[in-house]
Amino acid sequence: MNKTILILTLLISLSVNNFSSSYSPKIEVVARGQGIIWAFDFLPGGNILFTEREGRLKHLDLETKKITEIAGIPEVEAVGQGGLLDIHIDNNLQVFLTYSARDKEAGLTTAVYSARWEDMKLVAGRTIFTAITEKNNEGRHFGSRIEESSRGNLFITVGDRGEREYAQELDTHQGKVLRITKEGEAVKDNPFVGRKGALPEIYSYGHRNPQGIFYDRSKGELWINEHGPRGGDEINLVEPGKNYGWPVITYGREYHGPSIGEGTEKEGMEQPLYHFTPSIAPSGLFIYSGKMFKGWKGSFFSGALKLTHLNRLYEEDGSWKEERIDTFGRERVRAIKEAPDGSIFVGTDSGRIIRLYL
Repeated sequence: MNKTILILTLLISLSVNNFSSSYSPKIEVVARGQGIIWAFDFLPGGNILFTEREGRLKHLDLETKKITEIAGIPEVEAVGQGGLLDIHIDNNLQVFLTYSARDKEAGLTTAVYSARWEDMKLVAGRTIFTAITEKNNEGRHFGSRIEESSRGNLFITVGDRGEREYAQELDTHQGKVLRITKEGEAVKDNPFVGRKGALPEIYSYGHRNPQGIFYDRSKGELWINEHGPRGGDEINLVEPGKNYGWPVITYGREYHGPSIGEGTEKEGMEQPLYHFTPSIAPSGLFIYSGKMFKGWKGSFFSGALKLTHLNRLYEEDGSWKEERIDTFGRERVRAIKEAPDGSIFVGTDSGRIIRLYL
């Protein structure tokens, strides 16, 4: 580790606040008693569609608090960390779901499903993309988040499936960020299109298990967070064709103690904007842009599964600082999103959806 990174890491380690210094948000529990809430998105008018990892899609009416299970989802293999995962609703009410699927060639893998939202149901649904992976039936590291770019393409994160060496290989989707069209095809100007031995859907590589993604439309920037092993969770600015290092470089260690790879940096491999050591186990990601919490504008928000809080990362006086917001109870925070009115919604592994507001 060079001197600059060491100093920054020390500054970061001394800059964690356990309570909000600027706001004391009010809390409203809008849903409870559900399964593991993996993801949610807002429909026009503000109601919510949310996924349960066990393999259910549900509609939440925020006014009446009525919850309705929705038919028309794909066949999901809810094994280990897999199941019905992320959801994205585009401006034309096309719903995209990521999920763990069983494939004849790959075993268990990550797939993308597309359907139209119409009259409280999904119609004309079909799987548009299935990740190519080495055959693996383990229930680990599927990713999987989905985000739309300003050009209308989809970014998909796929974990390394617990087989770390494949994150550096370009003939598999394991440990990658992908960019596909809404029909499931590789985008024509993806960085590895036409390269022999490389899959054309790959946008970046060298990732472990990214479970947060956010496209900043104001700057045209794609951000992810990803789980490290024991330490070394990362927030990364994702750029086309770049190698983010896993498992050659990492700030984490093996769960039983030894170091991993060749150190923390290497020529040709990207450094994270920030790394969490010890781990918080980040899941979900956005950069706040609303008007309700004006002092939080531009801050990165991640859920924390291990440390059970909402994590705010912000820059102040030339260093990055953390704020840990846990006023809603110590629950594993799986899904987070900024609402149209600027409030913040949180989904937990305990089956609750919680709104933070002023």
